[in-house]
Amino acid sequence: MMQTIDLRDLQPNRAELARLIPRAKTDVSAASVVSAQLIADVRAEGEAALLAQAERLDGVRPTHIRVHSDEIARAMAKLDPTVRAALEESIVRVREASKAQIPAGSVTTLAPGAEVIQRWQPIRRVGLYVPGGKAVYPSSVVMNVVPAQVAGVASIALASPAQKQFDGAVHPTILGAAGLLGIDEVYAMGGAGAIGAFAYGVPALSLDPVQLITGPGNVYVAAAKRLVLGVTGIDSEAGPTEILVIADETADPLLVAADLISQAEHDELAAAVLVTTSEELADAVLAAVERLALTTHHAARVREALDGQQSAVVLVSDLAAAAAFSNAYGPEHLEIQTDQPGVVLDLIENAGAIFLGAHSPVSLGDYMAGSNHVLPTGGQSLFSSGLGAYTFLRPQQVVRYTRDALEAVEERLVALARAEDLPGHGDAVSARFPA
Repeated sequence: MMQTIDLRDLQPNRAELARLIPRAKTDVSAASVVSAQLIADVRAEGEAALLAQAERLDGVRPTHIRVHSDEIARAMAKLDPTVRAALEESIVRVREASKAQIPAGSVTTLAPGAEVIQRWQPIRRVGLYVPGGKAVYPSSVVMNVVPAQVAGVASIALASPAQKQFDGAVHPTILGAAGLLGIDEVYAMGGAGAIGAFAYGVPALSLDPVQLITGPGNVYVAAAKRLVLGVTGIDSEAGPTEILVIADETADPLLVAADLISQAEHDELAAAVLVTTSEELADAVLAAVERLALTTHHAARVREALDGQQSAVVLVSDLAAAAAFSNAYGPEHLEIQTDQPGVVLDLIENAGAIFLGAHSPVSLGDYMAGSNHVLPTGGQSLFSSGLGAYTFLRPQQVVRYTRDALEAVEERLVALARAEDLPGHGDAVSARFPA
């Protein structure tokens, strides 16, 4: 089912590893043309384009794009009690972990009367995307909304695709989760069109443009986020999910196989990668995957994901080589199931979220760990981080100098200004100290 890549006799450098990494054939670049057209249609036609896109792509035409507040209240009241309790527990845990992500402001005194103040300002308005195509993700409502609220965002809009089985409405569990968090600006729109609507606004819906778009989605959503970057901010390109497991001979093959399948069930483009020093473990995991994939609920989707070129078993000579491969890959989710996971952790540089040991599966992070499951994919963790309260904050430097403090640096400032052939910069300071 899964291809095997044997690197045991190789010592590739990072550039060579990058070429060996298994990736999906359909990536963000390939999806950009389609996403660009969907965004352009929304810019030109607004609500009409969103309705047409829902009818064509989601199989249903919503009666209205903007969700009425009474729909949200009804959905919250009708939440299954067990689901509601789970969401409330998840909210508590994510909120506590998000609070730890708020940096403290500080004042640096460089000389008497010379201060630089570091402060963190929340973004005023954000658009949060919650997928709803192949699965329903009320957990993503929690993961998007809670850190934004903790950061102090004043205006939060949420979008999720129209659901055919609910006559074009947003899935009621998603609406219920939004209600639990006090979100009343919700739109039945999905895909690249929703990202375009957030970026440019839709006046007919009283949808004002946002300053930041966050949330996971399919490859077209990821492409759309790349396309609107610059018009608005984005968290990262959180596209089709991926899991990379580093394991040695001490790992339980059944648990490794179950974790690979848990992510493969998201999407046919989902990536499942095992990197191991043990050929015996690799064989046992492949056998377990083959067996479990036959009976899992989304068997066809799982099989296609595991058969795809983005999934693989990678054999390496030692755990240092496993860490090097993982760092070159930059996984969204990294599990370390080895005899001493902390030792491997010290070798890891790039990952969206890291799960240590056999009892910290990715599924825990998806729902109840307290960590955030909106994470960079496609190698983006080499330079991006997962969603957190810090995502919704902007650091600002405030400069406060007294007259004496400015005069103390005048001579050196003027010297630098003249060295750069910008004498007006120096003159602007000297003007404050007339002879």
